Amino acid sequence: MRTQVCIIGGGPSGLLLSQLLHLAGIDSVVLERRTRDYVLGRIRAGVLESGTVDLLRKAKVGDRMDRQGIVDDGIVVGGETHGFRIDIKALTGKSMMVWGQTEITQDLYDARDAMGGTVIHEAEAVKPHGLDSDAPYVTYHKDGTEHRIDCDWIAGCDGFHGVSRQSIPRTVLKEYERIYPFGWLGVLSETPPVTHEILYASHSRGFALASLRNENLSRYYVQVPQGEPVENWSDDRFWDEFKARIPGDLADKLVTGPTIEKSIAPLRSYAAEPMRWGRLFLVGDAAHIVPPTGAKGLNLAASDVHYLFEALKAHYLDHDDAGIEGYAQKAAARVWQAMRFSWWFTTVMHRFPDQSGFDRRMQESEIRLLETSKTAQAAMAELYVGAPY
Repeated sequence: MRTQVCIIGGGPSGLLLSQLLHLAGIDSVVLERRTRDYVLGRIRAGVLESGTVDLLRKAKVGDRMDRQGIVDDGIVVGGETHGFRIDIKALTGKSMMVWGQTEITQDLYDARDAMGGTVIHEAEAVKPHGLDSDAPYVTYHKDGTEHRIDCDWIAGCDGFHGVSRQSIPRTVLKEYERIYPFGWLGVLSETPPVTHEILYASHSRGFALASLRNENLSRYYVQVPQGEPVENWSDDRFWDEFKARIPGDLADKLVTGPTIEKSIAPLRSYAAEPMRWGRLFLVGDAAHIVPPTGAKGLNLAASDVHYLFEALKAHYLDHDDAGIEGYAQKAAARVWQAMRFSWWFTTVMHRFPDQSGFDRRMQESEIRLLETSKTAQAAMAELYVGAPY
């Protein structure tokens, strides 16, 4: 098989890149290790920056989002005793959109199906070859047979554990990482949201977050120790702990019920450089991981897709390789800006095991500054809503 761009990874970033390329008349093939049902069954983030929203519209997969998504103009930050609102729209002129990753992926699958896009699922033993040559190719196994795809470029959209980043020589690859000593226990419940704007709550018992998927589907989180087994958390224990960590006026309104999904995600900050080596580009989680505090993960993947799509479009349509040559530097600059924001917000809002009284007072002072200073709010809002592409 021959294509112009071989995309390794059929999550939202790989599908979005394939969709944009198709609309520009550039051929691609997507290889995905899992089944379609598995990809669609993953529960992930659902808060989109304005740039991501615009990119989905550009890809012609924004109609359902525009009809059913929830526009989010602000956030609520909770301290030990009360919460306060930061008006993101008033401070930046931009809004966020609450629209789940599962819904985005479904819309992208529907679009690729309608346009006859090639997405190969259950592709095992995927391996890129010839990355430092002018004739790269990818091999994979399916149904007991090895297949080969010859291409011009390879986009590694296969996540943190994928093969793409591992294909860059260790003498070239540089990695930066911080592991946080806690995780997020998240539940999905068919209950009305306690607030229609995302709540970030810092409490002496630990961090908590409230978000929504729709008017009767809520996503809630509490900070738990690193390595905590999810089996330790019954529904009753979760609700008691969540209620204790959020401002009292919201706790009084909280509607609880059975959870339909429960999992624990570890937190890390991670970045790999360079994001391009030879004919390989790294996109999304293949190159960087941020804590979910501030909802930057999916949005960073979208900005990577934007930069790579524009680079490939200029290469094929205008015979201009400036975007190809500048992709790694341009994408990484935005990554590190978001990395700094997520690290800062995580550090301010969470309890750390070795935290002193002084450390806690500093956190409280940061939150108090956010509450009382419009300048601090404006700086935070600018980063929260996302840097322009």
